[in-house]
Amino acid sequence: MRDPRLGDDIDDFCVRCKRIMNHAIVSVLNNEPAKVRCRTCHNDHDYRHEQAPPPKVDARKAALFNEVLKKVAPTDGDAAAATVDALDPELETELEEAPEAEEMAEVAAEAEPEPVAEAAKPKAKAAVKGKGKGRKA
Repeated sequence: MRDPRLGDDIDDFCVRCKRIMNHAIVSVLNNEPAKVRCRTCHNDHDYRHEQAPPPKVDARKAALFNEVLKKVAPTDGDAAAATVDALDPELETELEEAPEAEEMAEVAAEAEPEPVAEAAKPKAKAAVKGKGKGRKA
């Protein structure tokens, strides 16, 4: 196969379209595509070798969310253990050591929605007299 040249078609993961789409090679470095342009949305980005970026999931937030879910809606022990087992052991020890995490979970579990107050009727605007502000007749 020949070396890639500028303008050649190549498949790559588009960061804007979030799919593998047709791209045109914009720059080449060491006989490898460096930058590409999506032919669908015309977005320029680095060549990603058809690989999607890793998901941006914060494991600590997911662990806190699982703790809150356990306290709000307790399930059988197997399902609850499965959510905790999926986490890293280091995060579990951090959660056990963090007292504010438990307090946050308790507050979230005890919180009830407050009743919505009735909307106040808007006051009628006073009638404006005269032609304008600061004018004298």
